[in-house]
Amino acid sequence: MISILRGNVISQETDGIIVDVNGIGFHIMVPTFLRDRVQPGEAVYLYTKMIIREDAWLLCGFETREGRDVFELLLSVNGIGPRLAMSILSTLTPDTIRRAVFNDQADLFNRVPGIGKKTAQKIVLHLQDRLPSAEGLAPLTRISDVDSEVLGALTTLGYSLVEAQAALQFIPRDTPQEIETRLRIALQYFTTP
Repeated sequence: MISILRGNVISQETDGIIVDVNGIGFHIMVPTFLRDRVQPGEAVYLYTKMIIREDAWLLCGFETREGRDVFELLLSVNGIGPRLAMSILSTLTPDTIRRAVFNDQADLFNRVPGIGKKTAQKIVLHLQDRLPSAEGLAPLTRISDVDSEVLGALTTLGYSLVEAQAALQFIPRDTPQEIETRLRIALQYFTTP
């Protein structure tokens, strides 16, 4: 099986990238943030997982070994296939997934397109004893209803959940609890150099 690939990006595709490895172009499904960040001609080093099915061979790539490990764990959940697992990793970081599982916060998975309440709970239950220990991970804090609205507005505007959460952390603690004010400040996160 193919475990690691090093090559140059040829192009960005709707569900991944094409990487030239010594004259052979591999189509690799990658998380959305990675696909959007790499540029043609850029060198990449990816940890990969090859999935062979009757109707398709899929090659999935990740920047870190941890990303690939979490992807493999997500595939072990009944009802989660490669595309849905990749969608989860396009929306949530491996650390966020670990925190959500260890803090029993299935609602975070509901923000992933295609994940309902039952599937989210199934993911948390299935991964609780399979993920490595959560040492060094601070628990996720519950966000206020106002910040939840701001988070929803940012994701509606096209920002990923990871980007939206980073923008929320950019808001100073003493900012008034008004949606418009907090959203305006959160949007400044994306324009600040």
